[in-house]
Amino acid sequence: MTYYRAVLQCVAGCPGDHAIWTPTYRCPHCGNLLQVVHDLDALRGRSAADWMRLFDERFKRTAWPRGSGVWGKREWVCPDIRDENLVSTGEGGSQLFRAERYGSELGLDDLWIKLCGNSHTGSFKDLGMTVLVSVVKQMMADGAYVRAVACASTGDTSASLAAYAAVAGIPAIVILPRARVSPTQLAQPMANGALVLALDTDFDGCMAIVQRLAAEEGVYLANSMNSLRLEGQKTLSIEIVQQFDWQVPDLIIVPGGNLGNISAIGAGFSVMQNLGLVTKRPRLVVAQAASANPLYLAYRNNWTFQPVTARPTLASAIQIGNPVSVGKAIRVLQRYDGLVEQATEHELADAAARADRTGTFNCPHTGVALAALEKLVARGELRRSDRVIVISTASGLKFPDFKIAYHTRALPDITPRYANPPVDVPNDYDAVRGAIDRLVRGSKSTIDG
Repeated sequence: MTYYRAVLQCVAGCPGDHAIWTPTYRCPHCGNLLQVVHDLDALRGRSAADWMRLFDERFKRTAWPRGSGVWGKREWVCPDIRDENLVSTGEGGSQLFRAERYGSELGLDDLWIKLCGNSHTGSFKDLGMTVLVSVVKQMMADGAYVRAVACASTGDTSASLAAYAAVAGIPAIVILPRARVSPTQLAQPMANGALVLALDTDFDGCMAIVQRLAAEEGVYLANSMNSLRLEGQKTLSIEIVQQFDWQVPDLIIVPGGNLGNISAIGAGFSVMQNLGLVTKRPRLVVAQAASANPLYLAYRNNWTFQPVTARPTLASAIQIGNPVSVGKAIRVLQRYDGLVEQATEHELADAAARADRTGTFNCPHTGVALAALEKLVARGELRRSDRVIVISTASGLKFPDFKIAYHTRALPDITPRYANPPVDVPNDYDAVRGAIDRLVRGSKSTIDG
């Protein structure tokens, strides 16, 4: 039987391996982040065709936990985890939405939206949290002292951590910026029993506090600077290729805040290429809100990074001025001919609403990615035949206030191009018919025009 092995190593190349079963987040020599490294020689003992067949046989099956989009690829994620310690909610396997009407409006014939928000807690964060909490559960089973698992969050990370910790029976601490998280996102960790601390600061301030907590014995860090999170999230790119019968798309666009997701996507493509499952790489694009755009500014300045003070944005989950995974993200983008685009508040709100009119229901962060897509199309950087994937990171259902405020023209400083407010009419048949007739005439004028 082949033995697969995974260890932590410094991203800057410092010598030495570190066990994933100890709370280690940075290189003890240089302070850089760590990354999970797998024994590729052992993994090459199975052919590319065999890996593809194995992953296809497991995908979304009912044999627990192999049907999980993450644990169905267990050998590439965390091979030493024992079955009794797996903490899974059936994450992964989210559908690809063929955005035919929206793509046609933009001049694209092969546009897809990967609906990562169709998950247990409504965001892609579940892909990574299942790995992290499973490892913590095994650490505790083997005698490690862990009092609680903690994270800083702008919403989705806290929801995911709280849910998976609740499944495992592990105490969770979430630290949020006060009044900067949607009510739905705030309700999730409260409902799952986490200790919720609302601080009068932004995400970067919360992150500074949680890193100090994680330096104390017994508090385990659950943010994406913990490389275990990225191991689960890298299955996103593997799953996309798998859903296209192991064909690689031309371009992938993902919203970027703390920048762990783009790093993970790149890692997924790298392992597929190293093991011979694919022969090409897609171009990767990170989309940032103009109010929180340190990676965009670095891209425009020959990748010279400086943190910024993030300003308020409708895309609250990516309101981050000093992302912890920026080094990893830059390295991935340089390897993948990547680029970074930004979107103003007006652009992200209109892009989300425009796509919604074609049958989607986008969170504001996906709106940032869609606005970036529209800019790339306008500049002529995409061919009509390119297969383009937009990563939708969270469910639009988490942001009803954003949706309602847009359509009722209540968003400050934004004139909504696609507003569709409810029409108040009296309880009168003729009034109802009149409103319908005006709608039909307006629709005909739009079509004729």
